Amino acid sequence: MRLKYVLNEVLVGLWRNVTMTVAMIITMSVSLTMLGASVLLYMQVDQMKNFYYGEIEVSIFLRDDVTDAQKSAIDQAIANNALTESRQYESKQDAFKKFQVIWRDSPDFIKSVTPDSLPESYRVKLKDPEQYGAFADQMRGMQGIQDIVDQRELLKKVFDIFNSIQLMALVVAGVMALAALLLVGNTIQVAAYSKRREVAVMKLVGASNWFIQAPFVLEAVAAGLVGAILGFVFLFISKVVLLDGRLQALTNVLTPIPNGNVWLMLPLLAGVGALVSAVTAWVTLRFYLRV
Repeated sequence: MRLKYVLNEVLVGLWRNVTMTVAMIITMSVSLTMLGASVLLYMQVDQMKNFYYGEIEVSIFLRDDVTDAQKSAIDQAIANNALTESRQYESKQDAFKKFQVIWRDSPDFIKSVTPDSLPESYRVKLKDPEQYGAFADQMRGMQGIQDIVDQRELLKKVFDIFNSIQLMALVVAGVMALAALLLVGNTIQVAAYSKRREVAVMKLVGASNWFIQAPFVLEAVAAGLVGAILGFVFLFISKVVLLDGRLQALTNVLTPIPNGNVWLMLPLLAGVGALVSAVTAWVTLRFYLRV
C-alpha cells in the first residue's frame, strides 16, 4: 500500500509540474549527451592511438645525389638493425604515384610536380615505435641520408587536436550538468512547496523521513532516467545517420566506432542520470524540508 501511494505521488508530482519536468528532462538529456559523446571520444582516441601507433613507420629520405653504393649501405644498415621489423624502398616514381593519389582532387597542383622533385625513401617499421630515437641516432650519420621523419610526431599533433576537442566536450558537459543540478534542485523545491501542507500533516502523524522524501527523490530519478534514454537515443541516431552515413568517408582517417561502445553508454548515462538526480533531490530536501 505504501509503495502504491509513493508511485502515485510520483506520477502526480511529475504531471503537476509538467513544464519544469520537461525542462529538467531536456537539460539532463543535453548534459548526458555531451557526457556520452566525450566518453565515446575518449575511447575512440585511445583506439585510434593503438591502431595508428601500431602502423607507424619511420621515413628515411635520401639525398638527390645519393650513389648506388651509399644506397646499398643504407639498405644493409636498415636490414641488419635489431630494431627493424620490416622495410620498403620507395623510388621517385613510386613516390610520385602516391602523390598523384593523395592530390587527385587538385590536378593543377599535380602538374606542377615531377617525379624528380620527390626524394627516394625507405619506409621502416620498427619492432617498438618508442625506440625511434635510438634508431634515428644509428642511421643519421650515414652518407646519402637527407632526413629521417617519425610519423609519430605528425600523429601526435592530430591526437593533440582530438584531446582538445575531448576536453571541450567535457567542459560543456560539466556546465550543462551544473545547469541540470540547479534545475533539479529548483524543481524539487517547487514540488515540496506545493505539497508543504501534506508534508506538515505527515510529520504530525509520525511519517518517516524516507516516506516523505521518497516521492520527490523518485520524481527526480524518473526525470534523470528519461533524460538519459533521450541522450542515448540522440547518440545512437547521430552515430548511424552521421558517422555511418554522410560522414562515412571519415573512416579512412578515423577508426569506426563499434556499436558495442555506443550501447555501453546506455547503462552509463542511466546510472549517472539517476544517481545525480537522486543525490541532488535528497540534498535539496534535507536543506528545504529540514526533515
